[in-house]
Amino acid sequence: MARPNRFFDVIRIGPVEVGSFNNSRGQTRHAAACTAPKCGFSTEHGNRSAAELAARTHRCPA
Repeated sequence: MARPNRFFDVIRIGPVEVGSFNNSRGQTRHAAACTAPKCGFSTEHGNRSAAELAARTHRCPA
């Protein structure tokens, strides 16, 4: 049974939340996900600055 992802260092940029987590290989990864209803935007990046850039440039269609 896989353990759930534990996000840390979570920030919010507009409707998008950016957080870091450790994947199953022990690598630190960074995710950006929009919290607006019916948007569905989410990305995963290898570095924090790329995830924050994705959050800043996201234009929510919802």
